Amino acid sequence: MPRRCFYSFHYKPDNWRASQVRNIGVVEGNRPATDNDWETITKGGDEKIKKWIKSQMRGRSCTVILAGANTANRKWINYEIIESWNAGMGVVVIYIHKLNNSAGMQTTKGLNPLSFISIGADKKILATIAKAYDPQHVTSKGVYTYISDNLEDWVEEAIQIRKAY
Repeated sequence: MPRRCFYSFHYKPDNWRASQVRNIGVVEGNRPATDNDWETITKGGDEKIKKWIKSQMRGRSCTVILAGANTANRKWINYEIIESWNAGMGVVVIYIHKLNNSAGMQTTKGLNPLSFISIGADKKILATIAKAYDPQHVTSKGVYTYISDNLEDWVEEAIQIRKAY
């Protein structure tokens, strides 16, 4: 049975790329908010957004951060990472900048979203604990295949890392 994962990504620029990964099917993902859903949620303010995020995370064992050019250090991405870690979920970053968007374009690699999160009393940077994967392929098809071939293992590894910490 596939693991149930929460997907975290910068919606506007990366939704197309993220949908490619979500459709791989080796892990079960949460249903993304549509533009209209997200607009309704955000009109409720920060507390409504937090409540929605927590409801989407319920029953998930891992958060997969799909990192594009500008994913790192965004308010809600950071919140999702912290909530995931504090809930005992695995956390893994997969760079998706080389997947084509709807116009067939790639983008530049962004920073590691885990580099902006510190945890524990010693304020250890999460990027030194959890892993980030940057598929070393040039074509979108090569990147997609690499992610497809490894996603399940990366999720399992992230869950084990969290259990061990």
